[in-house]
Amino acid sequence: MKKVIFTGNAPNAVGPYSQAIEKGDMLFISGQICIDPATGKTVDGGIRDQTAQVMKNIDNILKAAGYSKADVVKCTCLLKEMDHFLEMNSVYAEYFNVDPPARAAYQVCRLPLDVLIEIEAIAMK
Repeated sequence: MKKVIFTGNAPNAVGPYSQAIEKGDMLFISGQICIDPATGKTVDGGIRDQTAQVMKNIDNILKAAGYSKADVVKCTCLLKEMDHFLEMNSVYAEYFNVDPPARAAYQVCRLPLDVLIEIEAIAMK
């Protein structure tokens, strides 16, 4: 049976989806954007600030579900501009500083609320 994961320490969904779903020993975290859950607004700043907020949101969802960043096995990064790849990587590398998960990164033409980045993650115990 699947379990819906929700925490007030991550933003509410901006559509008809859950923050995360746990099924067995796997956690599927929906794409997170740079919404600050305290304000409900996107963070100001460029790709570094937005990526940092996304990683905080993912971390808070992981914690709410009883997982840690060490349990993340795959991420998908969606970037508005591939020119942001190096800066995004530097923030991402600070978060996943040991044994980073598998990952894909794509440039897309537009993201929700016109943010610069969205990241989804899969974790497994």
